[in-house]
Order: sequence, then C-alpha cells, then structure tokens
Amino acid sequence: MNAKLSAFLLASLGVATQVPTNACTGITLHSKDGATIAARTIEWAESVMNNMYVVVPRNQELQSLTPTGMGGVKFKTKYGFVGLAVEQKEFMVEGINEKGLSAGLFYFPNYGKYQPYDAAQKDKCLADFQVVSYVLAGCSTVDEVKEALGKVCIINIDPRSSTVHWRFTEPSGRQIVLEIVDEVMHFYENPLGVLTNSPGIEWHWTNLNNYINLQPGSTPEHPFGPLEMKSLGHGTGLLGLPGDFTPPSRFVRAAFFQLTAAQQPTAEESTVQAFHLLNNFDIPTGTELPWGKAPADMPSATQFTVASDTHNRILYYRTMYNSNIRCINLRSIDFDKVKYHAHALDNLKKQPIETITIR
Repeated sequence: MNAKLSAFLLASLGVATQVPTNACTGITLHSKDGATIAARTIEWAESVMNNMYVVVPRNQELQSLTPTGMGGVKFKTKYGFVGLAVEQKEFMVEGINEKGLSAGLFYFPNYGKYQPYDAAQKDKCLADFQVVSYVLAGCSTVDEVKEALGKVCIINIDPRSSTVHWRFTEPSGRQIVLEIVDEVMHFYENPLGVLTNSPGIEWHWTNLNNYINLQPGSTPEHPFGPLEMKSLGHGTGLLGLPGDFTPPSRFVRAAFFQLTAAQQPTAEESTVQAFHLLNNFDIPTGTELPWGKAPADMPSATQFTVASDTHNRILYYRTMYNSNIRCINLRSIDFDKVKYHAHALDNLKKQPIETITIR
C-alpha cells in the first residue's frame, strides 16, 4: 500500500494527525421519463489524488486485499462495470454495471465498526474499499446486494482507518444504504436518496425535523410591532439553512435542494441538473485545513463529481481540473472483449478555457 493511499484511508480518523476529513455528498434525482440519477461528490483536501476511471470486463478474476496483502475473497465478474477509483484501480469509490446497478462508498468515521480481521477466515474477507467492485461484479438489484454481502466479512485493510458506509441504487429507483455498526450489517431503504457522512442515516433523518420551518421562496411581509417588515431580497424562506461543510449541514442542504428542484423531462437533463445542484457542495481547499496550510496546486477539495444514469447505463464525471462533463456509455462497451484497465480522469490537469473571438 503506497503512502498516499494509506493516508487517504486514515483520513477520517482525525486522531493523532491533522489530516483533513473527507466530505462526500450524494443526491438522487428521478426524471419524468422514468430514469434514476445517483450523483455525488468526493473530497480530499490534503493533496492531489491519483484519480482514474476503471473498466472491468465480464469473467474477470478479482481478489480482495487483506491487512497482510492479497488473500481475501476471490470473485469473478458476472457483469462488466465502469467506475472511478482512487490511487489504484482496485479501490473503486463509485461505479455502475451493465445492468444499471450503481454503487458508491462514503466515509463514516467514528460511528461504524467492522468485525476484526481473522486470518483463518481470510478467504471470506472483503476490504471495505473493494465492496463497490464486488457488488457491481455480481449483482443487478439491491436484494441481490443484500444476499451477496451476507456471504462475506467486510474488513479494514488498515485497522486504524475509518469505516465507510455505502449506497446502492437500482434502475427501478429503489436505493438502500448499508452501515456496519458494532460489527452488524444494517440495511436501510433510502427513499429520500440523500447521503453524506457521520452520524448514521437514521440520525440525519431525525435531524431534518429541526428544519421544518424551511420553505422555498420568500417569507410574506408582515408587521413587527410598529414596524413594517419587508424582505431584503429573495429566498427569505431559507433563513436558517446551515451553510457549513459538516455532514449534518450538507445533508440538510442536499435534501432541501433536491426536494425543491423541478423534475426534468429526461435522464440527460436530470444529470445536468444534478451537477448544478452539487455545485453547492464544492468545498474550497482552504476551508478544511489550518490557516496557510492549503496546497497551492489544488483548485478544490472536491476532487471529482460523478453521476450514474442507471436507466441508460451512462457514467458522467467532472473533475477539479476540468468542469466539462464527460461520460462513458456502458452500452457502447463490449464487456466480453474489453480489457481490464484504468485511465487517469484528466489527461491535462488544467481547466480548458475557450476564447470567444469578436469580429
């Protein structure tokens, strides 16, 4: 395991280090044509990660890592899939398979607890950062996800690192969240479709009751004793909406922005809308590090944003270096012939700027 990956896995601990936490924000949109779009951000504020897209064919032999190296559960891909990985191709954080199942991991520090690694049972052990690949390799529905994960023991590669939780979305629009707490798997139906980080998802749902006063638009003008109170601008119904980057605040904002967004006619329009909504969760690098510690060569702590069209089997992404939306259409890939490979998300780490010629 390389040093940067080890630091990334340890990032959410915040114990004995000053490493910044990771802040993932996920939303889900449903277009009028019946498509479901699962979209999210992924953050890492300390340094530029080696981010890549990975293409995995059918019948590919894969194996999980363990704390002692390779030797975990072996599995062969029933379905081809494409996803985005960090540092090395095995560590896929978001992806979609040819059946339209979407899977993603989100950091879940201080609230989760996996079973301890047992070397005697290593052939049943699955690294948490390889759950996405394991699920996409063999599942087409969330019920199949539950069944498949019930056969393995999810572990940390490094016992000091944070736990994560996962979101799985099928083309029907059904979505579940998996959290492992006190060594027990808990699956939650997630009709809201929003996910961030700690605490657990049920806590976030309860916390939304604190914001029952929020509403779109503006508050009507009304007397305030002898004074006539008038709005200073649009959006007064949102006064009290939390604006910081903590997981609870991002959850509230994501839920509100998602619920008030107008439903789009098509999957592609909903995908573009998802990227617009997630603009609100781009995290400036300097906000997650002490004064003067932000790296000058990183445009954003939000390293990439990704959206999966589960109906049309298309993976969309943009990066901190290039705001243009790019896509990989799984229907154009022959998963019986394509090779297992990874490719950097950006060929050139520089935002393209178009010059408008005036005549």
